[in-house]
Amino acid sequence: MKPFRKYRFTFTGIGLLFILIFLVNLSLGSVHIPLPAFFDIFLGSGSDNESWNYIVLNYRLPKAITAVLVGACLSISGLLMQTFFRNPLAGPFVLGISSGASLGVALIIMGGGLLSGVAGSILTDDITIALAASAGSLLVLSAVLLVAFRVRDTMALLIIGLMFSSLTSAVVGILAYFTRMEKLQQYIFWSYGSLGDLSWSQLLFFSIFTLLGTFFAIIVIKQLNALLLGENYARSMGVNVKRSRFQIILAASILTGAATAYAGPIAFVGLAVPHLTRQLFNTSNHKILLPAVMLFGGMLMLICDSIAQWPFSEVALPINAITSIVGAPVVIWLLVRKRKMIF
Repeated sequence: MKPFRKYRFTFTGIGLLFILIFLVNLSLGSVHIPLPAFFDIFLGSGSDNESWNYIVLNYRLPKAITAVLVGACLSISGLLMQTFFRNPLAGPFVLGISSGASLGVALIIMGGGLLSGVAGSILTDDITIALAASAGSLLVLSAVLLVAFRVRDTMALLIIGLMFSSLTSAVVGILAYFTRMEKLQQYIFWSYGSLGDLSWSQLLFFSIFTLLGTFFAIIVIKQLNALLLGENYARSMGVNVKRSRFQIILAASILTGAATAYAGPIAFVGLAVPHLTRQLFNTSNHKILLPAVMLFGGMLMLICDSIAQWPFSEVALPINAITSIVGAPVVIWLLVRKRKMIF
């Protein structure tokens, strides 16, 4: 518990800020709900206006929780990949997991477009799309894990992951070339990302995958700290590098695949948040960084979602565009402010 004593006030402040941003996000939307009524609904006593109850409990609250989970998943995955590859430009998508999810969705949407009537509509509903994204992620994950057992060089594994991404992107491009315009448009809309499409049952499964991936990340914290100085140093410290590599890739893949399957490919969060956290905490200890990136990732996604939905307006911008607009300047600012990243 010693590492936390130095940062306990910082974590307390961040936790309070997180709660405030979460409540602000819930209170914003195209339908204006008075604050007293909002707090009555949120605290469980409810409101006389049934539509307000439905909006808060079945749309805004699941959307806010989805934003937190997506931010946490991508931020943890980005932290794992940057440490594992010792590369500040590594992110959640370097292993091609997100591209695998995109391929699964493309096969369902654009492949389903070849069918007509009831079959086509069943293939392109939200649940089927989430399952297709999960299956695509699992397929690429299996291939990456198989390669990880046979390849010792970490940089070679990174290149292989990029090749998986290029391969799946090429297949998606071929499907897009031959598909109908409306199906291509549906796929493009999915690629923009969305936080507001999950039911409570889907959110439950998303939470399970998030907890599972986070569990694998927690059990490799010591190995991550050792890998900061290279694989040879980690071996000298008694770390089983091969097993640690498998666990790190598995954790990052589960988190990235779950976030992409349920919210679409969200850019820059996994890349920007670990850098921001390292600079603010001025440490490379993953016992501190892991919970910190979870909080910062959740807060960043909540802020981006609040911006995307244009408070008190019916206009909603693509969440992927907002995360890129917010995330890219953050990375540039950090690089300009401090050239040497903390690894």
